[in-house]
Amino acid sequence: MRPLLIVGSYLSPYVRKVLVCLEAKGIAYEVDHIVPFFGDDRFSKLSPLRRIPVLVDHSSGGDLVLTDSSVICQYLEDLKPSPVLFPGDIRDRARARWLEEFADTRMGDVFIWRYFNQVAIRPSVWGEKGDRELVDRTLKEEVPTVLDYLESEAPGDNSEGGFRFGALSIADIAPACFLRTAAFVRFQIDSARWPTTAAWMGRTLATAPFQKLAKIEDAVLRVPVPQQREALQAMGAPISAETYGTASPRRGIMPI
Repeated sequence: MRPLLIVGSYLSPYVRKVLVCLEAKGIAYEVDHIVPFFGDDRFSKLSPLRRIPVLVDHSSGGDLVLTDSSVICQYLEDLKPSPVLFPGDIRDRARARWLEEFADTRMGDVFIWRYFNQVAIRPSVWGEKGDRELVDRTLKEEVPTVLDYLESEAPGDNSEGGFRFGALSIADIAPACFLRTAAFVRFQIDSARWPTTAAWMGRTLATAPFQKLAKIEDAVLRVPVPQQREALQAMGAPISAETYGTASPRRGIMPI
């Protein structure tokens, strides 16, 4: 069976969510490590919105292409049901999917577009100065509302398993992926103000899939974008032989 192909950057929270699921389930995969802005015309055909991640399954009797992280994670759950990453109880499964949606939308808007994009993406990819006023307002007004909500959902230290629904699930993985990316630009949860959330996310990020990926992410984080693929290959990361990437960026409809 050929490894699944994941097109997208190791540093993206949406890609990380998929890779954590792959690692947790022990499914073989390769990564075509590209920042979405650097995809070529073939990438546009794979992902009409020029978003990452993209999954390509060559073993499905004709290539299967999926272009949304939540759809991909559900496909992986169906492809290999054990270990379970979506709770078995119908009510818990619905809540887990909601927490994934909250992470992908609300946390994506706050931590990626309003914060990480201004601090990291605009300067490094486009050579633009980020909006410092927006960053300050986000940290003061938007981030606390997100963390207040997570604090209301967070499992306590004494809860069974330490995760939202007992065992590690998409409900834990999705929020942690965004906080991991925010940490690249030195964001940390105030553990005095949000102690239960800080402990919950700490436990999630300490799991084996996150720790394995963190070593790869840390190795490439400060490497210029054009050199990242070569650096990943040198360290033995599962990088695909071919790439949909290009040397120069271009804007898309919905680039992340």
